[in-house]
Amino acid sequence: MIKVILRKGRDESLRRFHPWVFSGAVAQIQGAPAEGDLVSVHSDDGTLLAVGHYQIGSIAVRVLSFDTSALAPDFYEMTLARAFEVRKAVGLHKKDSSTNCYRLVHGEGDNLPGLIIDYYDGVCVLQAHSVGMFRAKSRICEALKTIYGDELKAVYDKSSGTAPFKAGLELIDGYLYKKEGFSDDEQLVLENGNKFYVNWTTGQKTGFFLDQRENRRLVGRYAAGRRVLNLFCYTGGFSIYALAAGALHVDSVDSSKKAMDMVDRNVVLNFPSEALAEPVASEGGISVISRHTSYCEDAIDFVKNSPDGKYDLMIVDPPAFAKHRGALRNALRAYQKLNAAAIAKVAPGGLVFTYSCSQVVDKEAFALAVFSAAASVGRSVRILDRLNQPADHSVNIYHPEGEYLKGLLLFVE
Repeated sequence: MIKVILRKGRDESLRRFHPWVFSGAVAQIQGAPAEGDLVSVHSDDGTLLAVGHYQIGSIAVRVLSFDTSALAPDFYEMTLARAFEVRKAVGLHKKDSSTNCYRLVHGEGDNLPGLIIDYYDGVCVLQAHSVGMFRAKSRICEALKTIYGDELKAVYDKSSGTAPFKAGLELIDGYLYKKEGFSDDEQLVLENGNKFYVNWTTGQKTGFFLDQRENRRLVGRYAAGRRVLNLFCYTGGFSIYALAAGALHVDSVDSSKKAMDMVDRNVVLNFPSEALAEPVASEGGISVISRHTSYCEDAIDFVKNSPDGKYDLMIVDPPAFAKHRGALRNALRAYQKLNAAAIAKVAPGGLVFTYSCSQVVDKEAFALAVFSAAASVGRSVRILDRLNQPADHSVNIYHPEGEYLKGLLLFVE
């Protein structure tokens, strides 16, 4: 195996089991690895420290194992099986469960850096974020067949647009496996008893944002009797929970027409007895039930133009404003402006659920941006809760960077 030798004194993070080797720590490479090759990583005195996938960029090696177990023929089967056992341990894979969708693999959190796998009632949707994982997808698919057995309906690879694609590999999304008779690109799933259509071929990421499951449940605890605004709603997850909890009315806003069409389908799916005979258009929105209106508009413009006090619960869940550190400053400004608009507009005694899914924006920086937003509009604001990602988006204790989702529940006087 090709050896990566570290500079003297640059092995401390690996000895603390951090799963990344940065290019600046590398003294020499004995051989000429192709991107995605397995390499061994050694200290300057030759001690074997880890085995992982080689890649070109600031992260030179993503560690799979801190010994040689990554070379074992059953490595993926054993590692995926451990991830599956964790999901069962937190109650996410049970017969007759009210939730049948979850994240099976969360990259470094499950000791498989560069790999995401989401499970939708028998369908596994895979995203390889490294060339090494992309090259291993056939082995990963075979391991999933072993783990799920007859429960597995399909394995879909949705890696286009990720790191392997950017590295020059020609990626075409498609099925790695289909059970005989399975022909759908869409699945109806349950989340805490609520129903959602998930389309992994046309939807964002793997088709649904599973990381907000517990936060959606929390919105349901507060939504009864309130007028709700769900900004950047995607396919309406927060909206469905709010309606199910007894919200007086919910307005859902997203700039994607495709997403808004799915919102309306999910609303009718969950509240068929309230469905109107025909969709009703009013003030730029569409209602398929009287308690809900969909707006295909820019979310930031929408909240800025909304009347003061119209909503007494707002969900502010934008896409990642910063995907790399170079965009951090602009992202923090964007979070500040967006939250200032929400805090200014929400009714007295109202609630704002606000989130950031940008990994490079840490909890302290996000809280400071929201503090600055509150100060700029001069309203009294209390933090009622600090929010994060659920158990199936597990964080490796040696890799704190995996804790990417952070949120605040605000009470605005």
